[in-house]
Amino acid sequence: MRLTRHYSLTWRVIAAFAVIAGAAAIASAASKAHSSPPTERPNILWIVGENLKLDLGCYGAKNVKTPNLDRLAEGGVRYTHVFSTSPVCAPSRSAFFVGMYQTTSDTHNMRSHREDDYRLPEGVRPITHRLRDVGYFTANIKMIGDDVVGSGKLDLNFVNEGTLYDTGKWEDLKANQPFFAQINTLEAEYDIYDRQTWRQPRVEWKGEHEHEQIATPDNVTPPPYYPDHPVVRLEWARYLNSISGMDKSVGRILRQLKADSLADNTIVIFFGDNGRIEPRGIHWCYDTGLHVPMIVHMPDNVRRPGNYRPGTVSDEVISLIDITPTTLSFAGIERPKGMDGRIFLADRLTPQRQFAFSARDRIDETVNRIRSVRGQRYHYLRNYYPDRHFTSLNRYKEKCFPIKPLMREMMAEGKLTGHPAALMSPTVAPEQLFDTANDPHEMHNLADSDDPRHREALIRMRTALSVWMVETQDQGVFPEPKEIVEPFEEEMHNWFGTPGWYRR
Repeated sequence: MRLTRHYSLTWRVIAAFAVIAGAAAIASAASKAHSSPPTERPNILWIVGENLKLDLGCYGAKNVKTPNLDRLAEGGVRYTHVFSTSPVCAPSRSAFFVGMYQTTSDTHNMRSHREDDYRLPEGVRPITHRLRDVGYFTANIKMIGDDVVGSGKLDLNFVNEGTLYDTGKWEDLKANQPFFAQINTLEAEYDIYDRQTWRQPRVEWKGEHEHEQIATPDNVTPPPYYPDHPVVRLEWARYLNSISGMDKSVGRILRQLKADSLADNTIVIFFGDNGRIEPRGIHWCYDTGLHVPMIVHMPDNVRRPGNYRPGTVSDEVISLIDITPTTLSFAGIERPKGMDGRIFLADRLTPQRQFAFSARDRIDETVNRIRSVRGQRYHYLRNYYPDRHFTSLNRYKEKCFPIKPLMREMMAEGKLTGHPAALMSPTVAPEQLFDTANDPHEMHNLADSDDPRHREALIRMRTALSVWMVETQDQGVFPEPKEIVEPFEEEMHNWFGTPGWYRR
């Protein structure tokens, strides 16, 4: 089902919701962001990190080398509680690229609407179109000179909205200011896009042989929900080294900004599109799939909002849906009425949000439905299919993530105990509540706890989710027809193969 119009949240509804559930949002008559003459509008650069959690040196990560992002954070604001609206790329990007939850715009299923006549709901537009309206030149960059710095990735669940960017060339930026440029990093990703992955005995990471070997199987500490096994340690080291490789690409970008005399009037925003590329990370609504880094750096020569304080750390709860109106505000554009999200950097601020909402629906051939509410401390998940959890078949995961088939084998041999064995359970609780302060790996479900603090958090977040789903017109309540889902089974088989234990 697709929407033909956008039902925006009114201030009265949100105010009532704030009383009931504590969530914060922007009034329909939002305050104006700073406005400056068009010639003084800053350049804006999004560096979108692929598939990572807070695995940078500036966040305290070990066995990584990220000096370029660490320096960017030292001179900017580093955010510690930012959450994507989806644990996988296409729905997440479809949301923050327009400023509407993917569950509202019917772009919540992975790689949907690629071959139909789907259009975005009335009044909903790509951010690049809104920026172009006020004179911004737009770019999606892959190369700087002879160096590959980005993937050029779009991966949006809408394809009929016209041209999204003016160029893909870095060299066009200096002569076309103000500009909005996006660069999507490519290191933290498996090299799968030749669609011949089923032929490979072992799937490599992009640029794996060029990554500095800072992390090794001997010095890493994988999460305790995996077994302590050489394969797990090797995979963890490969992931961390991809992050160090990503930082080198970021350094190349930042150096070129300076060499082209663009650094002094360009706002740089680095953020992750979704969580970490690990078996229990992407695709799942745990923090590992949703919790992303974000750094905002505003040079001295641009007008800074009143709450921007360089060199600081912010722990306010932010959803990636907030990055859309905030970016527009940097360009002097008021938050469009009806746009989801709030402006988190401004002279005049609405109340901070208390909850970030996220959703997982069909990913490739794997049908599921999970909703997530993340606050400052507690994390609530609602699992609509308790019989579909970590062991569910997803051919991409089975082929590319060696940890998953390893755990299947160890479980069959009776070699898994404790949390790794619990992760291999074929079912999951309908509701989960985690205290992330005391349980950062989210392994102890408190949904049935008698502790009054846990009961209060559960009721408050359960209510918040129910209200959010109604007010945002959550389209996940409508299952996709069989004729849409079934072709993904064949496509994923032809791309990744099918494991022997599964009978088609």
